[in-house]
Amino acid sequence: VLCCCLVTVSSSATCCHLCSPSLRSHGFLLRTLGKYNPRKQNKLGRINHVAIRARVSATVPLPEHGVYTVFVELGNTKLELLHPLGEKSPIAGFLQKNKAGGMHHICIEVDDINAAIVYLKEKKIRLLSPEPPIGAHGKPVMFLHPKDCGGVLVEIEQA
Repeated sequence: VLCCCLVTVSSSATCCHLCSPSLRSHGFLLRTLGKYNPRKQNKLGRINHVAIRARVSATVPLPEHGVYTVFVELGNTKLELLHPLGEKSPIAGFLQKNKAGGMHHICIEVDDINAAIVYLKEKKIRLLSPEPPIGAHGKPVMFLHPKDCGGVLVEIEQA
C-alpha cells in the first residue's frame, strides 16, 4: 500500500509570486516497483472513504537521471514513483536511509523558471545545480537544497 500526504496549493496562493497555482508532482521512492504496481489496480486507494481513480503511466527508464519513473495522475496533481536505475543512481542513498521508501520530493510548477531562480538566489535559497537540467517531462527543472526548505527536497519545473 502506498500511503501519502497530499499537499494542496489553493488557487489564490502563489509561491514567490512566480508560480502557477498547482502542485506538479510528489516523488515517492520505492524499494521495488513490483511491490506496488498501480497499473494492475483499478483504484489508487481510498482517502476519506472515497475511491480515487487515477491514470497510471508505463514504467519509463530515465538513464540520464538514474531512475525509473511511473506517474500516477490525479487531476492536476501527479504522484511520481521512483526506482533506482543502475548502481550510481542518485536516489540510492535515500533508499539506504529509508528502507521502506517514502516521500522523496515535491515539485512545484512555475511560470518562469529563470525568474524563479533569480528570486530564490536573492532569498539565499541554495540550488543543487548551476543550471536547470531537463527533467522527466522534458522541461527545465531545478532542485532546492532541503536545508533551506524546511528539510524537504523541492523541485521547481517550468510550466
